This record gives sequence, structure tokens and C-alpha cells, in this order.
Amino acid sequence: MQVAVLNSNGQPTGRHVELPDNLFGIEPNDHVLFLAVKQYLANQRQGTHKAKEKWEVAYSTKKIKRQKGTGGARAGSIKSPVFVGGGRVFGPKPRDYSEKMNKKVRALARASALSYKVKNNELIVIEDLHFDQPQTKAYVKVLKNLGVENQKTLLLTDKVEQNVWLSLRNIPRTSLATLNTLNTYSILNCKTLIISESALKGFGGQ
Repeated sequence: MQVAVLNSNGQPTGRHVELPDNLFGIEPNDHVLFLAVKQYLANQRQGTHKAKEKWEVAYSTKKIKRQKGTGGARAGSIKSPVFVGGGRVFGPKPRDYSEKMNKKVRALARASALSYKVKNNELIVIEDLHFDQPQTKAYVKVLKNLGVENQKTLLLTDKVEQNVWLSLRNIPRTSLATLNTLNTYSILNCKTLIISESALKGFGGQ
């Protein structure tokens, strides 16, 4: 499938690039997409939550009242979970939430996400951007020229261009990724995927 290459003014350059069918033209697998998003979100969790149990609460262990004759239930330590300030029963403990995914499954998920972008006309190929200096207005102008200034966008480049990164990092709902950092979640989490020519060429080696 061929796609026209646009310049920073949003105008066709007259050039066309071929999108690899094995990445942009497959039948998307929704279940694999679910697994990839689930894995990504799980891996973002720190797992540092902690609640004190009965034996960890710093209270006296003295029996708070006599066993019989009070008219109430028996009670021992004030650290019991039934009292305010006592320990928590089966509270959360630090744990690792990370999940693993096979390399081929991960690749299928990314190809499915890219194919969805093509099917939904949410993919734009643009010339490589080069700014002389960091300037947020310059990238905002690029988004306006492409007609996506009000959308959540992801710019995909082959490497981090420092001036481009500094120009877009403060723009809401705008992010940047490279071929090494691109993942299924970031593709699905944006409305429009903007790919630079050099990044598209880099897909051939993956």
C-alpha cells in the first residue's frame, strides 16, 4: 500500500512510500491487542503498596479488658483488626505486577495496532522534521498544517531529534516515540500516528 508523503506545511511532496504489508496490512488480532495493553499497564505498576497487619501495628499487647463479666464480646489486644487503628486483615503487600509476553506475540500486537491506524485513516507520513532551535510554536504550526491540532498525536521518528523533542514536549496530548520505544499501547492511545520518512524506512529492518 502506498501513502503520500507530506511536508511540514501539510502539502504533498509528490513522493509516495510503500507501507510494508506485514506491518500495516494484516488482519488485526483484537485479543493480542488486549494482551499487549494489559501487559503494558501491568508493567507500569510499582507494586509498593503496603498495609500493616496485626503483628506490625505499634500498640500495646496488654489485654484491654477482662475476659468475662463485661457484657460484651471477648477482646484481647487493641491491635486487633476489629478496632479502629488496628491492623488490617489480608492487607496489600509489595509485589511484582510485571507480565511477560512472547516476542512474536508482541510483534503481532504492534502490527495489529499499526494496521488499525491504516484502516481508520489515522496515519500520516511526513518529511523528517528539523528545527534550528526549540520552538513550541513551530511544532504547533506543523500540527495545524496537518489538521490534527485538536487530536491526540504521536510522532514516530527513527531517533530523538533534540530540537523537535524540546518543541513538542509541553504540548498537551502530544508525544514522541522512536522505533526502539514504540509499543502497542502508545499506538492505540493516540488518535493520529505521524511517522517520519526515516522511521518508516527503519521498519524494514525489524
